[in-house]
Amino acid sequence: MKQNLPVLTLLATLAFVVSPLVTDPFSGFAPDRFPVPQIDPPVQPAGYAFGIWGLIYLWLVVMAVAGVTLRRHAPQWQGVHLPLILSLGPGAAWLWVAGFAPRAATVLIFWMMATAIWALLRTPAQDRFLLRLPVALYAGWLTAAAHVSLGINLGGFGIAPAEIAAVIALALASGVMLTTLYFRPDLPDYGLAFVWALVAVIVANWGGAALVLIAAAVALVLVLFAMIRGLRTGQLAHGL
Repeated sequence: MKQNLPVLTLLATLAFVVSPLVTDPFSGFAPDRFPVPQIDPPVQPAGYAFGIWGLIYLWLVVMAVAGVTLRRHAPQWQGVHLPLILSLGPGAAWLWVAGFAPRAATVLIFWMMATAIWALLRTPAQDRFLLRLPVALYAGWLTAAAHVSLGINLGGFGIAPAEIAAVIALALASGVMLTTLYFRPDLPDYGLAFVWALVAVIVANWGGAALVLIAAAVALVLVLFAMIRGLRTGQLAHGL
């Protein structure tokens, strides 16, 4: 079974990458899917930020192909395959689910996030370019995206006003990020896509929702501090 995991990872990756081509275009949850329509929710990053998916897709494909060819029998890769399959496989259906069921899509993307972080925690430091970085970008962006989905649902179902929902979502997302970086300071790459998302939230709310703007800025500073701490820890360890 273990010998087949690299191939299954490749198949799950290809299904995930191809999914946007076989589903209706997705530009956010339809406002009419909620009792309280969510039009330009403040938790959502500026549109340009979603362009990072192109880089993530490409790098995941490179990783998966390398896993079948260059690193098929590498013991350091074996523990990463299963959580990646569990994330990318169901993730191939996310765009389809998001088109009609925001709550189910939110549950699904949290599953994707959790299994992606699991995969990241198992990545070896020695294969940073081929394995750790693509998984880190994927997990980091999912950490942001899952909580954006949560924030939209909180506002859409009237659990909290849109701005408060955004602040709650940003706080929870930052909590996941900061907790992970605290216990695994050797994973500063995990914060890269998350920082990208936070900057885009700031851009989206510039001149608008001041509370969300402040929350995103505070989160950005804290995450950058944690990433710098991780880099310094790594440099000290390398020096020793």
